[in-house]
Amino acid sequence: MEMNMEPKIIDTHAHVNSEKFDDDRAETIERAQMAGIEAIVNMGDTMESSQTCMELSREFSCCYAGVGIHPEEAFPLTEADLAQLAQWADHDKVVAIGEIGLDYYWEKDQEKRQLQREIFIKQLDLARQLDMPVCIHNREAHGDTMNIIKAEGKGIRGVLHCFSGSLEMARELVKMGWYIGVDGPLTFKNAAKLPEIVQELPLEALLVETDCPYMAPVPMRGKRNEPAYVKNVVEKIAQLRNMSFEEIAEQTTRNAKNLYTKLS
Repeated sequence: MEMNMEPKIIDTHAHVNSEKFDDDRAETIERAQMAGIEAIVNMGDTMESSQTCMELSREFSCCYAGVGIHPEEAFPLTEADLAQLAQWADHDKVVAIGEIGLDYYWEKDQEKRQLQREIFIKQLDLARQLDMPVCIHNREAHGDTMNIIKAEGKGIRGVLHCFSGSLEMARELVKMGWYIGVDGPLTFKNAAKLPEIVQELPLEALLVETDCPYMAPVPMRGKRNEPAYVKNVVEKIAQLRNMSFEEIAEQTTRNAKNLYTKLS
């Protein structure tokens, strides 16, 4: 196998465990390695998918995992659930508690939004107890997400995955030592404020992601996304910042290892 000699890149947020990869999962991972992707972090969103992500990390050397409950999958977390997440988090290739957070785009019911907030806080507390970083999903819940991070996230480091907030919010997070996850939407014509955010923030605060199989970057937009395509996000950041591909690849890889220390 002829390996790519370009700088290594880390896809810090993927879902290669998705059923959309059932027919070619191993080939997808091989394509990523051929493209110079050093590591792929698959994020759990249910108890079941968290376990699957961990199993993938055992099967494929380049795969790592996050374990957690996504807000769209919110249910009352029991002590047994939290104990299971803690047990998984002890595994040497589980790098984060994630994907956790709030999603008000899909959920309009106030009681269910309250449940999202409760399990978000419980999982932040778990991350603090375990001294683990977190990966946060935030969709149309900017105010509550920030309030909870400030109130319940003391002593925790993490990333706002697929960032969709304002430049002011991003700057506030960076001051707190948090990272900003940048995905395929940066390459879209309707990228809105994201290009400015990527230009204005310190490069040391950026992580690159695919969130595959969703949100494939241009020119693959509309197709199934996969980890190899994270290179297109790196290329777009390099273009926006007037820097080389190599500089962006090297720094975002360093950032990923600074946050997710088990990648080092």
